[in-house]
Amino acid sequence: MDSGDDAHLVDRCLRGDAEAFQPLVERYQRVVFNVALRMLRNDEEARDAAQSAFVKAYEKLASYDRRFRFFSWLYRIAVNECLNVRERRRRHESLAEDLPSADRADRDVESRELGERVQAALMTLSLDYRLVVVLRHFADLSYAEMSAVLQLPEKTVKSRLYTARQRLGELLLEWRPAR
Repeated sequence: MDSGDDAHLVDRCLRGDAEAFQPLVERYQRVVFNVALRMLRNDEEARDAAQSAFVKAYEKLASYDRRFRFFSWLYRIAVNECLNVRERRRRHESLAEDLPSADRADRDVESRELGERVQAALMTLSLDYRLVVVLRHFADLSYAEMSAVLQLPEKTVKSRLYTARQRLGELLLEWRPAR
């Protein structure tokens, strides 16, 4: 992910070359989707949020501040989209929220259970703590990049991540099966 290349592509878009945005989408679509999926826990909503984030980024490209990396700016848009989806969802809660999917039967039971425990533990964290874990461990952002995305001081990001990891560890120890 070359920020110089990103800046060049943004410049081309701003000069009217709409096709220059496609390489940016291809470069970041997977990680934006993964962040959305971790925040929303729903494939369809995550796809919609990721797509909306790219549309909004394209529409607001002129407001991109070049002092920051493009993907940090894009992630901030994606996070905001996810927060909007969560707010709309909260107003229209579904009764059948967590129905198990049929394709899990083929997976290794222990691995699946561990993954479910980690996901469940992650979902019990407040959104602030969950977001730093997702950005660090699932989106592989540096502390500086997380700071830019979250618009927080780097020390605050590190502190939140430390607290989130501690809480996740405690939750996972509580759920460890007795042998």
